[in-house]
Amino acid sequence: MMRTRPLKVALLGCGVVGSEVARIMTTHADDLAARIGAPIELAGVAVRRPSRVREGIDPALVTTDATALAKRGDLDVVVEVIGGIEPARTLITTAFEHGASVVSANKALLAQDGAALHAAAEANDKDLYYEAAVAGAIPLIRPLRESLAGDKVNRVLGIVNGTTNFILDKMDSTGAGYQEALDEATALGYAEADPTADVEGFDAAAKAAILAGIAFHTRVRLDDVYREGMTEVTAADFASAKEMGCTIKLLAICERAADGGSVTARVHPAMIPLSHPLASVRGAYNAVFVESDASGQLMFYGPGAGGAPTASAVLGDLVAVCRNRLSGSTGPGESAYAALPVSPMGDVVTRYHISLDVADKPGVLAQVATVFAEHGVSIDTVRQQGKDGEASLVVVTHRASDASLTGTVEALRKLDTVRGVASIMRVEGE
Repeated sequence: MMRTRPLKVALLGCGVVGSEVARIMTTHADDLAARIGAPIELAGVAVRRPSRVREGIDPALVTTDATALAKRGDLDVVVEVIGGIEPARTLITTAFEHGASVVSANKALLAQDGAALHAAAEANDKDLYYEAAVAGAIPLIRPLRESLAGDKVNRVLGIVNGTTNFILDKMDSTGAGYQEALDEATALGYAEADPTADVEGFDAAAKAAILAGIAFHTRVRLDDVYREGMTEVTAADFASAKEMGCTIKLLAICERAADGGSVTARVHPAMIPLSHPLASVRGAYNAVFVESDASGQLMFYGPGAGGAPTASAVLGDLVAVCRNRLSGSTGPGESAYAALPVSPMGDVVTRYHISLDVADKPGVLAQVATVFAEHGVSIDTVRQQGKDGEASLVVVTHRASDASLTGTVEALRKLDTVRGVASIMRVEGE
């Protein structure tokens, strides 16, 4: 039997995502009520600019006092789509303290202070859900936290930023340079006026921290994630990748060490074979590849951003939290029992593609090979091209640690036959 008294929901933020959440709550009200077992009521909307017309939202519900709204005490759920660290952090903890569960899409805050937010939710016997924080509409948090709770996840490898994937895909398919592809992404609305958070990997790093924490039952903060942007990727890099049967993606990679004793989390551009499922992810789409002991390899794919897709994930969490409110229960909270150490980037082992500018004369290849051998880095393939006294030397290694590769490159720079290191890129997905 359906309860007639509605569950009260407050919305903190009413931008692209928040307005879509409000719209879906209204247009799908009957279906949502049937799925939850009670109607839901939009009880208040906190905004910065109250004069803006918000279609479908009663102006009487709009307030600029987000703190007062979070403190009301009669709310069942607070949906936070403000973003950033403050005032979002204070508003979420205030909502918990005044009896509301929270649904958030705030990746930056969760990556930085997820443990404290989970502790606040647990202390007040409330839910904290955040499916929308990582990959828009793609169901990912719940499968990792619930569907794979009985399995052992070993690796999470994914494209978790649509802006960077659009830019790299455009560079790959048309031969465009980075700036040209970025300009097109901006014109189409895929890139912000200031794209730094996307192209320098900050956005993906926050998502990697969240994914690693859930996958490995270990607290992983944003500061634990190695981050490298994709602004230095060139058309020449794509040409080299194609010669290897690869393409280039900005990847978030979370791994459990082979001995199970530590984890790593990193974001950087990487070459991946065209045969890998992630290589075919085009445009502004996201995809995450999960590898685990029992289920093997799983891939989650779909739109990773945008108002409606992100709102879909928020509403999914809202339904789950409302059901918990009706049953007097809470869903799964933080699982950090494993408490595995997060290893530094220097310990990460992978393959590398190194392009060197060298003098075109006898003995150069032997000198370079000797440096690799002295640092314990095994060479897989070498390709050399020369003209008019100058040459390029492309070396692809077998698997090596980041620390050993760094030492190798430092030694190469000291050779008088090496004019410069044109590019270094990791090779993943093999």
